[in-house]
Amino acid sequence: MKGVSRAGRIRLLVVVVLVLALETACRAGWIDPVAVIAPSAMVQGAWRLLASGQYTKDIFLTLSNVAIACALAVVTGFALGWLLYRLPRLRRAADPLLASYYSVPTFVFYPLFIVLFGLNRWPLVAIGFIFAVVAMALSTLQGFERVPRALRRTARAMRLSHRQELLHVVLPSCAPYLFTGLKLSIAYAFIGVIAGEFVLSGAGFGFDIAFAYNSFDNATMYGLMILLLGFVGGLNMLLYSWERRLYLRRGGR
Repeated sequence: MKGVSRAGRIRLLVVVVLVLALETACRAGWIDPVAVIAPSAMVQGAWRLLASGQYTKDIFLTLSNVAIACALAVVTGFALGWLLYRLPRLRRAADPLLASYYSVPTFVFYPLFIVLFGLNRWPLVAIGFIFAVVAMALSTLQGFERVPRALRRTARAMRLSHRQELLHVVLPSCAPYLFTGLKLSIAYAFIGVIAGEFVLSGAGFGFDIAFAYNSFDNATMYGLMILLLGFVGGLNMLLYSWERRLYLRRGGR
């Protein structure tokens, strides 16, 4: 476990202990299998689903919806955050809306999206987008606001153009906040799309989980959940390793 911090080792140990405890409780019959099955059975169910290929189409449908929603949210959120930074009056007017944004029940707009886009994938993409875009915008705004003034003065002293200052000074300084916005956007896009499929769609990852739940098919339900958690966790670890590599290139800051 070289390179893993002490806190990381403790977290991993806690997770392993909890999984083993759940496995023991399920195998001993202390937990009703109608409610929860053993973690080993969950993994077996996930492997069986991958090998059968039965849900491949639905999995790719969900992942493509999330990718589209996340890409639109990152681009739009970055532009919106930059506008809020450049236009203080707009920022002051938008502050109350941004502060209460996630208290709005987003799914009430689903019928409107169906009218606008039709009964297809785009209403779900729209839900994922509006879940994720504000997180990216707020992270971008925080990043621009926290660029040290000394760096901006140095850029002006070196007579850098606005484009050069943005590319070589501002964006590298904003990188931690932009990565945070990217990770939050991915998480929120998954939440929006999966939740939308769970209650509103007739296909996709969320629909398959809901259908297995209603059919009391625990092996399929937990197998799909394991696949979903594994994919999201792996994606976050990939982003974390990329972020860490960039920080190391900047001297570990």
